Amino acid sequence: MSEELRELVESSDLAGLTRYVDRVTRESDWEHLVDIAERCREAVARGKQLWGVAHYADYRLALNAPVAYAAAVVGDDSATFTLGPLWEVTASTHSWEELEPHLGAPVSRALAAHERVIRGDNVDPASLVAGDAVTVPLRLLDWEPEYPTAVYRTDGADFPEIEGAAKTWMDLPEPGAKITDDDVPAALLDVVRPWWEESSGRAVTATVEGTAFHAIAALGPRRARVASVSLEEALGAMCWAGASGGAYGKRRGSPIGRDAAWWALASALGFDEPPDDPEWGREGRTLEWILWDPGDQTGGWSLHLAVADPRDGIAWALSAVDMK
Repeated sequence: MSEELRELVESSDLAGLTRYVDRVTRESDWEHLVDIAERCREAVARGKQLWGVAHYADYRLALNAPVAYAAAVVGDDSATFTLGPLWEVTASTHSWEELEPHLGAPVSRALAAHERVIRGDNVDPASLVAGDAVTVPLRLLDWEPEYPTAVYRTDGADFPEIEGAAKTWMDLPEPGAKITDDDVPAALLDVVRPWWEESSGRAVTATVEGTAFHAIAALGPRRARVASVSLEEALGAMCWAGASGGAYGKRRGSPIGRDAAWWALASALGFDEPPDDPEWGREGRTLEWILWDPGDQTGGWSLHLAVADPRDGIAWALSAVDMK
């Protein structure tokens, strides 16, 4: 350990250590960056509150270092207090061809592979150990959208959404008759589970007879801003929400968001789980998809979605919000 690093660690100088990590990263001294993370973890065991610096050093390795160093910090117990799971961070800057020889932890390896598929790589399923990380296939099907992916930076991260149609105000009809014996609400709530389970958000659903607008009205509003969207736009919105941890929950990553969107679609179509037939999702285009909001959302995380099956005269609505 260098004398400078020793002094920073022993004085628990968080700001100084953060600057030190930045400087070492700029110098591409990856072995020293690994040493910083290790020394900070050792100090945590002695009661010093340096876990944040250790995780920041891991984050910079995952984001900026050559693949051997980046993959080494990715495990099934990856750092919790980073902008996103380290398998997603390193998969955002390294191809699957680069990552494949270096990732060992089975769950993170599978999730990184799915992340690279979302980003356009081809992945051989035989390169993964069978498991339950996600249930979606290792390829994008032609009825899926180009899913939004995270952009990780030194000083933060962006989690872009698919841009949908502009919403317009409408007066809603009276709520439809409520239906209680239905599985779709659970699937919709699973999309935003971290928002209400790990964070400070809330999510409510309704199932009714009628149209998507009858379902929205069943949640309480009498007016709403609405936009009719395609299946692809609805899947993209659900993927974005499902990947997020909301204000305080742990980010799950785009593959988990895609998986949650698939299960919600399958449930709305009456399946117990996504079918093996790769063409099954096309049927989602027969459903009516609405993105809406009550007009008073000014920030934070929100997903307001309604979907209706015109053939059966059933509709569902979700309102999920998490604010800092």
